[in-house]
Amino acid sequence: MSETTSTQPPAGTVARRPDRWLVLGVICLVQLVVILDNTILNVALPSLADGLGASTAQIQWAVGAYSLAQAGLLIAAGGMADRYGRKKVQLIGLSLFGLGSLGATMAGDPGELIAARAGMGVGGSLLLATSLAIVVRTFEPDEQPKAITVWSAVASLGFALGPVIGGVLLAHFWWGSCFLVNLPVAALGLIAVARLVPESKDPRGARPDLLGVLLSSCGMVGVVYGIIQGPEAGWTAPRTLLAGGLGLLFLIGFMLWERRIEHPLLDLGFFRNARFRGAVSGGVLVSFGMGGSLFLLTQHLQFVLGYDPLQAGLRTAPMALTVVALNMTGVGMRLTAKLKPPVAIGLGLSLLACGLAAIAEFGHDGSYPGILLGLVLIGAGAACSQPAMAGSIMSSIPPEKAGVGSGLMGTLSELGNSLGVAVLGAVLTAGFTGALPAGVPSSAAGSLNQALAAAGPDLKKQVKSAFADSLTSSQLIGAVAVLVGGLLAAWLLGRAGAAQPPVAPAPSEEPVAQPG
Repeated sequence: MSETTSTQPPAGTVARRPDRWLVLGVICLVQLVVILDNTILNVALPSLADGLGASTAQIQWAVGAYSLAQAGLLIAAGGMADRYGRKKVQLIGLSLFGLGSLGATMAGDPGELIAARAGMGVGGSLLLATSLAIVVRTFEPDEQPKAITVWSAVASLGFALGPVIGGVLLAHFWWGSCFLVNLPVAALGLIAVARLVPESKDPRGARPDLLGVLLSSCGMVGVVYGIIQGPEAGWTAPRTLLAGGLGLLFLIGFMLWERRIEHPLLDLGFFRNARFRGAVSGGVLVSFGMGGSLFLLTQHLQFVLGYDPLQAGLRTAPMALTVVALNMTGVGMRLTAKLKPPVAIGLGLSLLACGLAAIAEFGHDGSYPGILLGLVLIGAGAACSQPAMAGSIMSSIPPEKAGVGSGLMGTLSELGNSLGVAVLGAVLTAGFTGALPAGVPSSAAGSLNQALAAAGPDLKKQVKSAFADSLTSSQLIGAVAVLVGGLLAAWLLGRAGAAQPPVAPAPSEEPVAQPG
């Protein structure tokens, strides 16, 4: 299909496309499915173990391979999108994601599933690295806050609805249905992106930073691998330390290299902007709080309150519904529009911390209404803070680097989610180990089921109580971390002073292409 190039708009604006909201709908649909696959397997793990005969370690890798590949390549994918074309990278990502989903559906053993999930993660990284960049390049500055609000709502919706959709599918179909649903979306996305999404790229695309891509990818993969393996293998285990240490060395090498070359993949000068640093730290904390809380909450609902996977998934839905209700009705946007970014982010993360604390305190004794209150507060906090953070990041960098900005947003989400699961999961395990009653070996603290199997009939009640106490402690620690970090992020943003207008695009940036 041929494309014609429109006359370049004045600096600081993009052409007002009549189909811009349709473009946003396509991008959000693709993003929704990619993010869903981060959490859709949470309730399918027992079915995977039975259907494929997978071990605990193999199940963990089926989940972790996706987020590992995704997080490891996001910054590199954003840089490649800026240089070679965001639409091209989006199409490649859709193809890889669809092929990976097909491979996962047809997997006959754990190894095939893990490989397919890694392929899905590579495709997902290309899609997430371009989604926000395409949104920013499609809308005029006056409409960008509203578009980013919708984009943020869909991100939260996908993250929280994963367990719900996974539970519904498993109630009626086999485990492969969790991947099969991706295929029609990938096919529809390929057609829609090819016809509707405008092309744009950095005019310096002829100068690829291949060493930067290699160093950033290896560094991120090493760090994320260490975070994923830490709770299971031990934080001082050789493979955890080796992976994390090598990852940090690669990232240090990446930063040194980026400071030397003329056209870096990631301009480290962005981090001198206090608004950028505040938004970055806030983004990690929102994902940390939401990822860690969902990880703990699904265990709380199933192991402590006795819900089945579908019931547990449905009871996490109010968090996503709150985000959608506030953002899609415009309430969240009108509220945050009246607040400066530091206030919006500080308020949002404070609400998120209060939600974690409410779940910990009111849900300890099996009170779902208390958990419901916490979920609503977490959703309100995300709806308030996420659009402000996304807007702060994207307005802090030049539009020709929009892919890098979009990739950074995705990287922050993946890192925060992995950190939330790893850190709060480690706190849970440590607390549960110390609280086990005498007679139950500490080696059984890996899960509640193991501990109950090792305990006699007289000790089961004490074991459940110890698990509930440990969950409460972990959730409170998460709440404190989010609150303190949120105040820090707001302070950093406050130092940046009044919000600055978005940076005008470079005069030589390739103009937006219209569909042919």
